[in-house]
Amino acid sequence: MKTLTCDVCRKTMQQPVTGRTFFHFAHRDVCESCRDALEITLRPAVRAKNPFNYEWYNRLLGDSLEKAVQRGKF
Repeated sequence: MKTLTCDVCRKTMQQPVTGRTFFHFAHRDVCESCRDALEITLRPAVRAKNPFNYEWYNRLLGDSLEKAVQRGKF
């Protein structure tokens, strides 16, 4: 049996499925609930950015993930 631990909330996932129960962002493994919280956190900033830039988005995503890992939550 394969297990994986979320880098943000430290919850252990039994038999993880890529893209369904865990997600890989910027060399971090994130569970589904933390991914949802990440999307909610980033949504206002992404909607306000005009024109959209993928380099900016990747930097914002990476910075948000690192802060969440340090705090243990979003």
